[in-house]
Amino acid sequence: MPFTLATWNINSVRLREGLVARLMSEELPDVLCLQECKSPMDKIPTEAFAALGYRHVIGRGQKGYNGVAIFSKLPIVEVGAHDFADLGHARHVAGRLENGVTIHNFYVPAGGDEPDRDRNVKFGQKLDYLTQMRDHFHGDRPHKAILVGDLNIAPREDDVWDHKALLKIVSHTPVEVEHLAQVQDAGDWVDVTRKDIPDGRLYSWWSYRSPDWATADKGRRLDHVWATGDIAGAAHSSRIHRAARGWEQPSDHAPVFATFDL
Repeated sequence: MPFTLATWNINSVRLREGLVARLMSEELPDVLCLQECKSPMDKIPTEAFAALGYRHVIGRGQKGYNGVAIFSKLPIVEVGAHDFADLGHARHVAGRLENGVTIHNFYVPAGGDEPDRDRNVKFGQKLDYLTQMRDHFHGDRPHKAILVGDLNIAPREDDVWDHKALLKIVSHTPVEVEHLAQVQDAGDWVDVTRKDIPDGRLYSWWSYRSPDWATADKGRRLDHVWATGDIAGAAHSSRIHRAARGWEQPSDHAPVFATFDL
């Protein structure tokens, strides 16, 4: 059963309800994973999305901050939600499709502005979150699973607009990249996007601070689609919907897509 999955940091699902509906209507993903919903689950406009065919919803909400949700045309049941690093944040939910595929939706902490855990508590929280993700997947090795979300790290040199300039900038520091690599190794996760698009600069986030983000193109690939090695070969057609970054009142992230023949 082939299905298409998209992941998108929406930066407030209620504020950008129209953009979510537009993506659902125009791009027709079977499963849409959202991060930074910034809403309790009972305040998310689920009825409007159900009218577009997304009748199955699981998630974890939080007023004004964080929040993850999975909207699906396909039946999905919740199978877990972890509070890694004990932050009390809504940053993870997992669901299982009828074909046995488990989908993990993550919103990894951004980490603040200074890459020093002694001077920046948020950076330490980010590293601890990644460490507990690693330990979780070591202890409970995933199979037939997909991991998506805003992981807030651009791991490769060509995942950022200027590798050398960003080596000391949170999201591309060597310590973050190493922590993310350990998570990937712990779950035998394959970076599906880079499997399909192995070469060239690739971004999914552009700062609001840039007055002309498209021309400047100083982006970072912070949003990811991974799959366990046993199903990664079934993934194809990966793409980043860059145009959505230019929609009216957009998120600063663009949706990332992949299709799985399973």
